[in-house]
Amino acid sequence: MAAGSDRPACFETGRFPLNRKPHRPHAEVATGGRPRSTQGGRASFEARLRRAPQDEEGGSFRGRRPSAYLSLLFLLLTCLAAFPAAAQQLDKFTVAGWSQPISEITNLLAEPDKGFFKAKGIALDYVPGTGGGSAITTMLSGRADIAFTDPASLYLALDKGETLVAIYNIYPQNVFNVVAPKANGIRNAADLKGKRIGVYSLSSGTRQNLQVLLHQVGLREADVTIEVTGLLNFAPLIQGQVDATAATDTGLLVGRARGLGEVDVIEVRDHLNLPSDIFVVTQATYEAKKPLLKRFLEAYRDSAAWMIASPEEAAKLAITRAINGRDEAVNLGIIRLRNASTVSPTTDREGLGHFDLDVMQKGADTFRSLGLIGRPLDMGAIVKTDLIPAKDAPR
Repeated sequence: MAAGSDRPACFETGRFPLNRKPHRPHAEVATGGRPRSTQGGRASFEARLRRAPQDEEGGSFRGRRPSAYLSLLFLLLTCLAAFPAAAQQLDKFTVAGWSQPISEITNLLAEPDKGFFKAKGIALDYVPGTGGGSAITTMLSGRADIAFTDPASLYLALDKGETLVAIYNIYPQNVFNVVAPKANGIRNAADLKGKRIGVYSLSSGTRQNLQVLLHQVGLREADVTIEVTGLLNFAPLIQGQVDATAATDTGLLVGRARGLGEVDVIEVRDHLNLPSDIFVVTQATYEAKKPLLKRFLEAYRDSAAWMIASPEEAAKLAITRAINGRDEAVNLGIIRLRNASTVSPTTDREGLGHFDLDVMQKGADTFRSLGLIGRPLDMGAIVKTDLIPAKDAPR
């Protein structure tokens, strides 16, 4: 921990290494991108021993007894056979997140405890962000391999000419909302006109989903006052600094635990049930690193399935792994909400991570009608499903 801070010291540097031991990236090999084996080194080592000069008594060094040489050889070969995994190197893989390391992503943060990614030959790192847009920016800067982002941020980046593809549907359910104390009289989107509304950041899904709500009732962003409140955006609402706040289901849960009181909640999914978060990579990464990406998605699927099956265990781990995880009961509530957003009728049928292409296309069309993007997007060419683990794939 950094002195005087609840954050891990490594977080202060802007990177959250989930595997604590040092690791070095290496080139993928042709056999599915698996880590290099030590077998070649062992074979060449044995060959060198066989070629060692022999003396009259059969020893490889004059004056040594054969039994001593054979004992040394046996010891070396035993060590090589017993610890091949220790000599393997893991492929470093960095996720650009939309958030700080918070409890709702405990399935990622628990990597030092559970080892889902290590089991697939991956050393996992996480770079925190301030919204889906920042996750994409971090990835495009070369600091990460993949972006944990949202469809709205994807649409905006594509409209700017970035060549990106979506490869996994993290949360198929729209978890965004707008929350206001009942005393403020904000019952629906039309009541937001002229109000001060908090958002996590200007590049976040909270802002973009707020824009969707406003559009549904003929309002523009200029008809309200946007206030950037940060991740803990319910504190300004409780203190009366804003009239309403754009948030998520988990944010609402935490806000209620901190004394929010009676509120009205406007659910964005009632207007557009767009996925909350997806994994996005560049077209170049998709083409060049398919074996590695496939292993990453398999590991992520396994971690998500674990959190769905073991929410209590995840809530306990979040106490030490998440920067907001001190309260185990709150952790459990957040994790259960996030588990619910991970599944849909499509994932029930096809497996975790699969997309509803029609919904992704409707979202792109809606953003164009909002004037948020200027050109039509063909999501059939953007959404790639070939790397998503099959429902019956072994875990």
